[in-house]
Amino acid sequence: MITLYHLWLSPGCRKVRLLMGEKKLEFNMQIEKTWRREADFLALNPTGEVPVIVDEDGTKVCGSQVICEYLDEMYGTLSLIGTGAVERAETRRLIEWFDVKFQDEVIQNLVNEKIMKRFLGLGEPNSNAIRAGHKNIHIHLSYIDWLVDRRKWLAGDELSLADLAAAAHLSCVDYLGDVPWADHPSAKDWYAKVKSRPSFRGLLADHIPGAPPPPHYADLDF
Repeated sequence: MITLYHLWLSPGCRKVRLLMGEKKLEFNMQIEKTWRREADFLALNPTGEVPVIVDEDGTKVCGSQVICEYLDEMYGTLSLIGTGAVERAETRRLIEWFDVKFQDEVIQNLVNEKIMKRFLGLGEPNSNAIRAGHKNIHIHLSYIDWLVDRRKWLAGDELSLADLAAAAHLSCVDYLGDVPWADHPSAKDWYAKVKSRPSFRGLLADHIPGAPPPPHYADLDF
């Protein structure tokens, strides 16, 4: 069985979990408190970051996108990256949008300030960063609105890793109750489609000790 080293509100780890769910892969999860810099984990990944997987044959793969592409090639016949060069390029472009741009403009300012600082004992959240995160998320939700008003899914006619990446990031912010869904109905409808998939059930069951999600978090009808 595949082992995933992860943190609960890491979008990259959640993206890997969603892909493995879509591929119907069995896996177990091990929380890795990366700030402890444990020697055993550093031997798996010298960067000390999650996600990391150890496949059934002992193969070790690090980094969310590298893991997802590895699993996409290794398991199943349906590719979540895409089948043609143009399709794959668009999927990867959108993945990078969320893994880099959304991470920097929203996750860092909301999830890291509100949750990670508390657990790491790094002081009070920065109110300016939180305000920036609340402002920035509207830009990203408006872009999702624009995409899904023109396509069935973010990258085209089929569910892809782009949808899983976007949903993974948004699920972390939604755990805090900070996604303004009412202002972005198209994005909300798209997220409801992803949220209702069996691969999402594990994410909806997450409960971080001392930081429970809002009541709507696991509600498929919001």
